[in-house]
Amino acid sequence: MTANDADGPTLLPATAMAGRDDPVDRILATAYELFSRRGIRDVGINELIDSSGVSKATFYRHFPSKDALVLAFLALRDQVWTVDLIVAEARRRGHTAEERLLAIFDVFGDWFQRDDFEACAFINVLLEMGPEHPLGKASIGYLSRIRGHIQALAEEAGLDRPGEFARSWHILMKGSIISATEGDVLASRRAQQMARWLIEHHRTL
Repeated sequence: MTANDADGPTLLPATAMAGRDDPVDRILATAYELFSRRGIRDVGINELIDSSGVSKATFYRHFPSKDALVLAFLALRDQVWTVDLIVAEARRRGHTAEERLLAIFDVFGDWFQRDDFEACAFINVLLEMGPEHPLGKASIGYLSRIRGHIQALAEEAGLDRPGEFARSWHILMKGSIISATEGDVLASRRAQQMARWLIEHHRTL
């Protein structure tokens, strides 16, 4: 039985691994499910090997350490969650840069309602491993990339001090994720209201 069989619907979109069935892809897909749902320390190498259906030799040939696999997982998460879901969907929903910024919280609202809502892997790994651990540092890097996407939208919108805006906006994003994890079903709506105020504060006069 694979991890996907055991846990029901998968978190990893089918399109992410479409046409790919090499051992390395099976390992990474399994890691994506297990790490997203349970964190890093709770998932052992033997479980990853058994759930992905590969030999130990095959596993270590592609990923010489568990940390190496976690780094690959974080890179995949950045593509699947940050780029393909949050940024791309917000751009699709909004007609202007400001609308696209606000649409991030509409996308969050849909995400928060999912039965398999798993919060932010970058925040989770950072808190679990700490900011000085290589995996914590990698997570900080990916969180910074998210702010880069926000800053780009702020620049498109002509907002004042886009770098500062991106940091404040990211606080709203992270805060809403934590609130949703606590069970606040209106977290994205509350954050979006504060986001409107933030946009007004950064409008160029």
